[in-house]
Amino acid sequence: MLLSHGGEPLRTAAPVARWTVEQVLALAPDDASRKAGSKLGSAGPWSGGGCDGSGAVWGQCKGSGSKPYVTVIDITGPAYKCSCPSRKFPCKHALGLLLVWASGESALPAGEVPDWAGEWLADRRRRSVEQAEKRAGTDGVPSAGPADPEAARRRAERRAERITGGAQELEERLADLLRGGLAAADQPGYGLWEETAARMVDAQAPGLAARVRELGSIPSSGPGWPARLLEECALLHLLDSAWLGIDRLPEPLAATVRTRVGLTAPAEGPPVRDRWLVLARYDTPDGKIVARRIWLYGRETGRTALLLSFGAAGRSPGPALPVGVTIDAEITPHPGSGRLRAELGRQFGVPSPTGTPPPGGTAAEAIGGYGDALREDPWLDAWPVTLRDVIPVPSGDGWQLVDAAGDAALPVAPAALSRPGLWKLVALSGGSPVTVFGECSHRGFEPFAAWSTRSDDDPGSDDDSGAGGGTEGEVGADFGDGAEAGGGTEAGTATAAGTRGVAAAATAARSDTGSGRAGAASGIVPLI
Repeated sequence: MLLSHGGEPLRTAAPVARWTVEQVLALAPDDASRKAGSKLGSAGPWSGGGCDGSGAVWGQCKGSGSKPYVTVIDITGPAYKCSCPSRKFPCKHALGLLLVWASGESALPAGEVPDWAGEWLADRRRRSVEQAEKRAGTDGVPSAGPADPEAARRRAERRAERITGGAQELEERLADLLRGGLAAADQPGYGLWEETAARMVDAQAPGLAARVRELGSIPSSGPGWPARLLEECALLHLLDSAWLGIDRLPEPLAATVRTRVGLTAPAEGPPVRDRWLVLARYDTPDGKIVARRIWLYGRETGRTALLLSFGAAGRSPGPALPVGVTIDAEITPHPGSGRLRAELGRQFGVPSPTGTPPPGGTAAEAIGGYGDALREDPWLDAWPVTLRDVIPVPSGDGWQLVDAAGDAALPVAPAALSRPGLWKLVALSGGSPVTVFGECSHRGFEPFAAWSTRSDDDPGSDDDSGAGGGTEGEVGADFGDGAEAGGGTEAGTATAAGTRGVAAAATAARSDTGSGRAGAASGIVPLI
């Protein structure tokens, strides 16, 4: 009998709910893989394929050689194995096989797992169970600490001393910067900032180094840069001061300061089991590594959690959970204010597609929540928020998400204005309210996923209104003039003026959403 990721037996007779086409394509590591996988998403090139109730999918794809490529997928990961030489995860064959499975093609009938696929599946799931037990202990007890606690304590003390020296040096650099005047901060060039950042790396404080590099990118970055530089210098000074006086801080804030300067802390405490909805997943390059962020929402606990993982450049980090699925799993939170970041533990059963959004709130409530989070963590970049019943409306050179009641609005962050996801959001709305999940920050709101709040039989909705449509792989700040929530009259005027053009924009955007109603099939429409 095959085992799940968490070690529970699965009945192969039970059917596994299929993913949508968009959920499959969201797994592609790049556009080229997405296009190549789509070409293999029909039954034609496949033979000897099938699937079963444990989440196994297998098939053989005809290639240019005499032997077909053998592809096996474990939906519970998901994880992939293919005999092709590609170094991408998933490769085009895995994407194509998933597309065939998602479309319900008869080329993948339910059946028994063949030996050539079952061997890898059993070994992968066995290793997954062993890794989960190693992280949490076989009886749910945290695994033992370092072999030599005294040596570990001495190493931690030496690193803390280095970080303290780096923080003191950084305070001197900031004092010199302010003494010379911020208006002249652009004259030395970026080299001085990089030198300071390198000193922080030597002090084993990568968090301080990253913030220094951010400071170096501000001079001459556009109108008002001295004010932005002063704000960031103040935050960096606050972080330095907090580290130098960390012994006087309450433990939750002290844990946050340690994390911000670059000290990693393991996940701790009892695991939290829930049915977690995957809200968003996106990768960001950071030098020679790629950081993957996955936002989860717990159906029973109402908790939002962030899974953060890293991978080498050119190689996708794990896990690769598709947006819109729900997983029955345990997570263990990391220490610190907010306790958003968590580690994924044991999974039970197979992921199931679902689209019910989190409850959500108004734009004013989102700003209030972000302000509360900043009180606990002044260095917070963004805060996860779900907006309920908002309408995307053009505003000057950008867009706003306006409450349907017309009494408040949030600006769409500049980084999101150039993404295709904005037009998916406009197409999904068509001038009607939608529910949107994203990150709220001092730059505005970045939309990551959306749900339509109207049904197909609502007046004015039609069939085109849904948008979104050998290898092995396993987020109180001032929003500025354009970001103010505004009074009821201003927001209401924006709604009235903006929605007249939204319908036309939505019609044009629908042709670019790629998968038509594929996203609506599961309710959620990924926007990033």
